[in-house]
Amino acid sequence: MLCIAKCVTLCVFSSSYMIIRHAQPQELDVIMQIFEAAKAYMYSVGNTSQWGADYPPRQLIADEIASGNFYVVEHEGAPVAVFSFDVAVEPTYATIDDGAWQYDEPYGVVHRMASNGRVKGVADYCFAWCKSRHHYLRVDTHRDNATMLQAIRRQGFVRSGIITLSRNGDTRLAFEWHEGK
Repeated sequence: MLCIAKCVTLCVFSSSYMIIRHAQPQELDVIMQIFEAAKAYMYSVGNTSQWGADYPPRQLIADEIASGNFYVVEHEGAPVAVFSFDVAVEPTYATIDDGAWQYDEPYGVVHRMASNGRVKGVADYCFAWCKSRHHYLRVDTHRDNATMLQAIRRQGFVRSGIITLSRNGDTRLAFEWHEGK
């Protein structure tokens, strides 16, 4: 990958380009449309309970944009995917059942990755981008999210256990990736 500016990455993708950049407040409507497309896809493939009708809430995404931790993936000049990335302690990761985190050090956390489905391989680019920014990543997903589970495994993440979401008590499969491990 070729870094062309702080937090902007240019990636070659099938004779065209994808750019990962900070999301802007004026893009909130487009971002929410990407989430709606992702939820429709998830529902169509049997993942009906990961994100309800009101998740993610608009204010959460607005707050992540304001904090500089929310990103847009552009392909041929149009937003096609979004995700949250931050190097910070994730409170829901403090307790893990049916396993354990392998490393006790600062980590990057990837959340709320969503695509409108127009470009294949977006998750791989997002994870590669996150890996280029931190040597240790954690991620979680719903057990019914087969598409994300495939991407997580394809990117070399290993299952660490099960975490419980503080917002509603649902459980998620938790994974980690460590450079060189």
